[in-house]
Amino acid sequence: MGTVDAAMIAAASTATVTAQLVASAGDPAAPPSTQIVAAGVVMAAVWIAALVVLRRARYRHGSGQRLELLPVVHAAAIGLAALALVAGTTGWQVVSPHVVTTLPIGVAVLVATRAGRQVWRSHGRQGPAMAPRTLIVGDPLSIEHTIRSLRRDGRLRHNVVGTVLGDEGVTEVRVDDRTYRVLGAPGETARIAAELCVDTVIVAGGTDDPDFVRRLSWSLEGAATDLVLATRLTDVARSRIGFERTDGLALTHVSLARFDRSTMRAKRAFDVVVALIALVPIAVITPIIALLVKADTPGGVFFRQQRIGRDGREFDILKFRTMVASAEADRAALEALNEGAGPLFKLKSDPRVTRVGAVLRRFSLDELPQFWNVLKGEMSVVGPRPPLPSEVHGYAGTVFRRLYVQPGITGLWQVSGRSDLTWEQSVRLDLHYVENWSLATDVRIIARTASAMVRPKGAY
Repeated sequence: MGTVDAAMIAAASTATVTAQLVASAGDPAAPPSTQIVAAGVVMAAVWIAALVVLRRARYRHGSGQRLELLPVVHAAAIGLAALALVAGTTGWQVVSPHVVTTLPIGVAVLVATRAGRQVWRSHGRQGPAMAPRTLIVGDPLSIEHTIRSLRRDGRLRHNVVGTVLGDEGVTEVRVDDRTYRVLGAPGETARIAAELCVDTVIVAGGTDDPDFVRRLSWSLEGAATDLVLATRLTDVARSRIGFERTDGLALTHVSLARFDRSTMRAKRAFDVVVALIALVPIAVITPIIALLVKADTPGGVFFRQQRIGRDGREFDILKFRTMVASAEADRAALEALNEGAGPLFKLKSDPRVTRVGAVLRRFSLDELPQFWNVLKGEMSVVGPRPPLPSEVHGYAGTVFRRLYVQPGITGLWQVSGRSDLTWEQSVRLDLHYVENWSLATDVRIIARTASAMVRPKGAY
């Protein structure tokens, strides 16, 4: 995308220069046309160069295929600073038009194209032909693990063209429903990458030679190929990872998850503010929803159910009623039809759900009264799904870590497919949140929740 970025920045700068030249025609007080053109060239050239450097740095430090907003804004600021330095040195009066026009237009277009590309990738529309051609080096087990991990994450699309193994007796590696050819031994990696025009070489493990990676990097010099080292370090946020170097050894430092009072107080303050803001519009629409619920079927407006919160404490969750009044008593007759994952009870076509309730569930409007639970300190705005006592009784091993933080109205589970996920997937998402929680993460999940409510998936 570097050529496209450069073209967009150049177009924005050219538009500003053209407008300046037209406006200054016949104006003796206007800067000379040579200064106007030179300023546009300086702005565009420095911005493009800074963006190239910053994007490479961000990619190497773990941004991968993500939105990369920081390099765009940072590079734009560097370009403007360079222009201001030139103008201050030479006395040119050419900075203001680029601040008013080039900067906002260029940033807006670059951000819009990145956001569009991210949505396109997240919906699986990037076919193998457009994904980077990838060669994976390692032993069979590490290669299988790496390929499965890449296939699970829709943001990291790779067209795996083959594998490289040290075991001469293995000719192919099978991962689920696909087979990948073994193209040679580790010492032939650079030659294979060049012959197949590979974009990325991933070293997944299985090499005992400590100098193998260094020699491989030397052999790939001059080729348009990225070298990536895959590790088994999973479900750890980038903010918790640091790197240290010693003589002949690279160390990866992982900060442990924090559950101390200071972080929980910050989360609680955030929850109170968001809940107070949310309860204002909720109070306005509650009478309307209440009338619809009462008119649809007999029973109360609200539904209360016992759930398990942080550290195993019980509380009554509050929802708008979406089922018939006898729903709890009718559940036993439906147990054999359960379609839920793990200990969850779910039916895609639950006969207990009312007509109004189906609409409320589809757009998650039945969850709105839970902001009262948040204000009372029983729940958080963002967190793992609040389980039933019967579900907790079926927990085993690390699943109990879901109870280390307050359950949430929304969370990674809710914005990643909800009931369409397997039990293992939902637990992994919840544990990832518990281990890597931050205020910035909560804000991102809340933003994604708004999109999930408009385009619900897995809500039933």
